[in-house]
Amino acid sequence: MKLIVIGCGRVGSTIAKRFAAEGWDVTAVDEKEAALNRLGEDWTGGFVVGHGMDTAVLRKAGIEDADSVVVSTDGDNTNLVIGQVAQKRFGIDCTVVRILDPARAEFYTSRGLRTVCPTSTAIDALSDAVRTCVIPQREEATV
Repeated sequence: MKLIVIGCGRVGSTIAKRFAAEGWDVTAVDEKEAALNRLGEDWTGGFVVGHGMDTAVLRKAGIEDADSVVVSTDGDNTNLVIGQVAQKRFGIDCTVVRILDPARAEFYTSRGLRTVCPTSTAIDALSDAVRTCVIPQREEATV
């Protein structure tokens, strides 16, 4: 299986390393060559320096043969554009885009783009954590 990871920060580099360890053919794309350092000295996957909105860069990364694309740059707008290009222009059905704005993530999800919103995930996890430590205390107090 071939995976292209666009954006090689903390999230993207970890995704790239995880899938490479599982035996996937992984190519990471980032504007900064120094981002390659995040992948580690033993990185054997591909790495392309360039902007993920540049279709020539995407082609160089092997998008035409990719099974999946993960887009995790530091900008929602950039991620959305790249995700839509991967999905619609290159026909990558398994395109997953990180979006920090919950409303924007919901909007694009409703239009067929697979999004992951860490902000929504954190809100849910924090809310659940509060409920699990406060509600049992209230129940104990009423017994």
